[in-house]
Amino acid sequence: MPLGVQRSFDDLGAPLSEVPFCVLDIETTGGAAAGLGITEIGALRYRGGILEGTFQTLVNPGGPIPPFITILTGITQAMVVEAPRLAEVLPTFLEFLGDAVVVGHNVRYDLGFLNAASGAHGYGAMPNRSVDTLGLARRLVQSEIRDLRLGSLAAHFRSPVTPNHRALDDARATAHVLWGLLERAGTIGVTHLDDLLAMPTARGRASYGKLRLTEGLPRRPGVYLFRDRRGEVFYIGKAKDLRSRVRSYFYGDTRRSIEQMLRELDSIDHRVCATELEAEVTELRLIFAHRPRHNRRSKPPKSSHWVRLTDDAFPRLSLARTVSADARFHLGPFRGTAAARAVIEAIWDAVPIRRCTHPPGSRSAPCAFAQLGAALCPCDGSLSESDYAPIVDRLVAGVEHDPALLLEPLGRKITEHARAARFEEAAWVRDRHRALARTLERRRAWAALQRAGTIRATGPDGGALIDRGRLLLSWPDGNRPPLLPRTEPDHPLVDVARSVMDSEEAHLVWRWLTGEGVTLEDADGPLGLPAHPVRQLERIAV
Repeated sequence: MPLGVQRSFDDLGAPLSEVPFCVLDIETTGGAAAGLGITEIGALRYRGGILEGTFQTLVNPGGPIPPFITILTGITQAMVVEAPRLAEVLPTFLEFLGDAVVVGHNVRYDLGFLNAASGAHGYGAMPNRSVDTLGLARRLVQSEIRDLRLGSLAAHFRSPVTPNHRALDDARATAHVLWGLLERAGTIGVTHLDDLLAMPTARGRASYGKLRLTEGLPRRPGVYLFRDRRGEVFYIGKAKDLRSRVRSYFYGDTRRSIEQMLRELDSIDHRVCATELEAEVTELRLIFAHRPRHNRRSKPPKSSHWVRLTDDAFPRLSLARTVSADARFHLGPFRGTAAARAVIEAIWDAVPIRRCTHPPGSRSAPCAFAQLGAALCPCDGSLSESDYAPIVDRLVAGVEHDPALLLEPLGRKITEHARAARFEEAAWVRDRHRALARTLERRRAWAALQRAGTIRATGPDGGALIDRGRLLLSWPDGNRPPLLPRTEPDHPLVDVARSVMDSEEAHLVWRWLTGEGVTLEDADGPLGLPAHPVRQLERIAV
């Protein structure tokens, strides 16, 4: 019968005073674990530092014990002749072990033999978590001791039992070393099981002292703020579990940016959120409010950018930093000109919309774009408004109703370039296709949220009240706020977000609304998308 057990989140977050530990040691005939040459098992089970049980037995390995093993351990062939075989010992030992955390010195060696034995006798691999006193000692006391052998550590922590290569005595010495290491770890804030398991891979000792800054963090969703000595917020992040996420910065992450952040860290603030959606939105709002220097990827732009279709006799696309009521439509907002430019170039590749800025009829010859056939431009006076109007109508229809009018021409260009082995050009068009598709999807989602007005929905971890893409309120699973009175909109629908922050919050909200397990309970208006979908590039044959 397999031993695999699905561990709960609470197991990892258990205080060390509540965690059952099984300190063990085995003696073997040497060789590989697959040989199952176990000659002795010794184990002690503790909870809260109190001994709950002792397990000790010799084991008949079913083969000879090498002389050098006998010299090392004192276990002779005669001692194990009448001892039980491993198949007889294993069920009792596994029952004794139960769900305890396995502790050993260089515990991987012991677990290698025990897992091999467990698997060979049909029990499967042991699901128990493990703690290695060797790894803990390497992190906590390496500078204080000449070596990290069990005997040296036992002497360092004044163990009443001296290790002698017999399983039970070595387990008793290991237990004493464990208590000494746990006491040392507690001074730097290691108080729960997940902290202890992460300790062997933790960062340099210079950061250990700052673990105490995380002691007040709860195991709940929320947002954390790192502050420096001046109280300035220099990094903001979100988490499903605030305590575990913040403490993870001290464990095994070798990025230079993390090293720098931990050097600057002086205090940690946090805000508990009812749901993960609230945590995401709160993080976004706080980043825009504080503009922390270490949030490089999500740092707010200095200004927003839009792609605008002008409203004149021969409309063209232009970059803009404001929303104009005179434009035919806007796309965006974008964080920078590069993202906006990619969308303009995608549309240029899809439809021959005007590119030049020369007034109509101001040139004696067509501009370069018109000569190359890349665009229809009125600069030489030969293009009439009626001839140009279908191009504009196709562009507007592609943005408002049927994205295939814009995306399918790009897909065909990708295919043509690839077949002609012009892979670099194909990659350029591919990137533009993705940029345009992403922009059109976000525009549609924004419009859908505007039409729906106030929305009440519930998800796997709770519910949310949303007004036109902005989160007003959230509540955890099982709670329900009172229904709010229905009111008529007091302002017209906005066809495009007026800032990057509004756009990104609406994107977070839309992603949550369309996620798995979310149920729409109520809305002021219909919540839906146009019939023609935005087809992703992966669906286009290349």
